[in-house]
Amino acid sequence: MNDVILGHLQFLYGAAVARETGPRFEEIIARYQAALNRNPDLPGGYFNEKDVVLIAYGDMVRTAGERPLQTLESFLSTHVAGTINTVHLLPFFPYSSDDGFSVIDYRQVDPALGEWSDIAALGGPFRLMFDAVVNHVSAQSFWFQRFLQDESPYRDYFIVVSPNADLAQVFRPRSLPLLSQVTTASGQKHVWTTFSADQVDLNFANPDVLLEVLDTLLFYVEQGAELIRLDAIAFIWKEQETACIHLPQTHHIIQLMRSVLDIVAPNVLLITETNVPHRDNVSYFGDGYDEAQMVYNFSLPPLTLHAFHEENAEVLSGWAERLELPSKQVSFFNFLASHDGIGLTPARDLLSDQEIAAMADRIEKLGGYVSYRSSPDGSESPYELNISYIDALGKPDVVEEEALVARRFLAAQAIMLALRGVPGIYFHSLFGSRSWPEGVEQTGHKRTINRQKLQRAELEHELDAPRSLRAQVFSPYIEMLQRRTAEPALHPTADQQIVRVHPALFALWRHTAAGDQHVLCLHNVANRTVSARVELPALPGQPRVFRDLLSGKQLFASDNSLFLEIPPYGVYWLKAEES
Repeated sequence: MNDVILGHLQFLYGAAVARETGPRFEEIIARYQAALNRNPDLPGGYFNEKDVVLIAYGDMVRTAGERPLQTLESFLSTHVAGTINTVHLLPFFPYSSDDGFSVIDYRQVDPALGEWSDIAALGGPFRLMFDAVVNHVSAQSFWFQRFLQDESPYRDYFIVVSPNADLAQVFRPRSLPLLSQVTTASGQKHVWTTFSADQVDLNFANPDVLLEVLDTLLFYVEQGAELIRLDAIAFIWKEQETACIHLPQTHHIIQLMRSVLDIVAPNVLLITETNVPHRDNVSYFGDGYDEAQMVYNFSLPPLTLHAFHEENAEVLSGWAERLELPSKQVSFFNFLASHDGIGLTPARDLLSDQEIAAMADRIEKLGGYVSYRSSPDGSESPYELNISYIDALGKPDVVEEEALVARRFLAAQAIMLALRGVPGIYFHSLFGSRSWPEGVEQTGHKRTINRQKLQRAELEHELDAPRSLRAQVFSPYIEMLQRRTAEPALHPTADQQIVRVHPALFALWRHTAAGDQHVLCLHNVANRTVSARVELPALPGQPRVFRDLLSGKQLFASDNSLFLEIPPYGVYWLKAEES
């Protein structure tokens, strides 16, 4: 038995259980290792500057008479292949609620989307990220239905708690009951349901559950997953009289998963989805070698939004100055929008309650929604803003030209692309989608505002109309991505230095590890022209000529400084060239 894996099992379950279950873990590892036979060589590490992830549902674009996964593959191959190399395919399994995150069967493709051959076809032009929604499973799943029948081994797959138990310390991500009462063959029971009564938490204190989940992860690798997103992973281990989040056992489980993948498929990356304050979020890097290779940079969306609302990047710059990676083997997953809303919890230590309340108030005035969670003292606080990111940047009660809307939005996206990390782009961001309040009226769920499914023909018609908002976002966004993916200085782990030159500018240097290429990225978060003087650091050869990667324009240094006038919401990515 691998000593590292055995050590994790001993920590989780004790020496006796670890010795008993160890051979079963070995059997799973050996079985998939033989089936996958993956090349362990990782030339250049896990990431490079060409890595860009597009986040999409399997039916994000539709064509009548065609399986949605086929439509998605054809559409993306036509419009983004060669610029974007990875697709994060949001849960595509049969489900009962939460737009896919209440999984009925981990090993089947939802027939309404397609079949496994369609997933394989998408994996031709793109690397694939799958979701592992393993904190919980649907109440309609086979496992839970067998639990209701009180059948072995499923009676121990879920967490049964007395309704009188003291659970006051448990961190609550949503304002919903923590326990749900169910009728089983052996009587009434209360089961742990962190997110909803339809999403029943799995009992990882039972090693059989961990074995099942590990087998599922390796099955995903077998089906073509090269990145695995661990959804809501911070909650998977429960201990009464604790907050039941970020517990040591949780980290050991992720480290065990990483150890197994390092043996079976070392090219496969784990990415943790932990919508929590930054200091807790980065703990999922472990020591930089033993846990997740990527963590979601959850503080970035609200801090970027705050910068544009205030037309001041000081808070964003101060936070970015403190961004550190524990090794060159890990990276942030940078994003501004996703299938969920804009999380506010990650900004709690960075913005005041008044600043967060002001953001929430502004979003409601812009036609969005605010979701709340309950605190242990019974009070409620905003935890998520539900609105498209392009609309979230707007100004209430102001009619703006679409050219301005697009330029401001692209400036925000440019900040995300310039930062050290792998960029993740939500489908609706890339294609300039606005909020969809009609969807909220249809479903009653606030998150639907950012989850509209589009008809391919209509979408392509808008993209072909140069003056449409979609075209004014998509075309320059693709050009910006093409510039980014060609620059080694924008490698996900390349050196980064924040520069304070003006309150309205978010500015940073990016340098290759070899120190031979340098890019100065400047982003104006204000709707006014900003004049700035940037003192140049000591660069090899003291270059005087800088070329803007986005426009091709050349700028010239004088007295070891650059003098710039940056237009409203302007972006410069200035590459140092030989004089």
